[in-house]
Amino acid sequence: MTTSLNTLIDTPNGTKLLQALHRTLPVAQLQRVRLPGLSNIELALINEDFPTGPLPPEVMHAVIAQPAYWAFCWGSGLALAQFLLTYPHWVQGKSVVDLGSGSGIAAIAAALAGASDVTACDTDADARLATQVNAELNEVDLSITAELPSQCDVLLMADVLYDRQNLPLLQVAQQHAREILVADSRVTVLPDRNYREITQIDALTQPNLGEFDEFSTAHLFHWLQPD
Repeated sequence: MTTSLNTLIDTPNGTKLLQALHRTLPVAQLQRVRLPGLSNIELALINEDFPTGPLPPEVMHAVIAQPAYWAFCWGSGLALAQFLLTYPHWVQGKSVVDLGSGSGIAAIAAALAGASDVTACDTDADARLATQVNAELNEVDLSITAELPSQCDVLLMADVLYDRQNLPLLQVAQQHAREILVADSRVTVLPDRNYREITQIDALTQPNLGEFDEFSTAHLFHWLQPD
């Protein structure tokens, strides 16, 4: 279900977020989206009727140079959010870091599931702004940063392994957390066998513009720091 985001765009952060989207996709709009299986969460996402035909060359160059990944709720992030709200004991009362937060969906879900504090970490300034807008939309308090905090109880990684160059993050994360939850639909087997698959969840990227259908099952992995 989608509704107009006009009231949110009237806020300073909402206006900045729309401007950030237009730098990449000049004709795109933001919509306020209630997510499947998450009736209590709404996100500011790209309009679901955005044309899927070929983009003009200058827009394609902009997409390559500065992709607006944060304008989608990727399927694995949606799956992880559903998981946390169904099984809140994974984060309840714990400090949580969402690494590569994008739209902020996993961080927001962790906060709603009762985490003691939540930090959303992303190197993309526009993604940090999107997380801030979406945190305001859902009335949750998040710390938002470009730097990975030194330590936390639980570190979340959803849809960050789409590029094999990101696989070393699996080891980096172990230096910063007692537990790690990884959700990914593009990587179904992790190179580190200490990450144990705990479940699979079917979830489509929102809005679904058609090209994401093949990645409809998120695999969730758990790593626990050895005693």
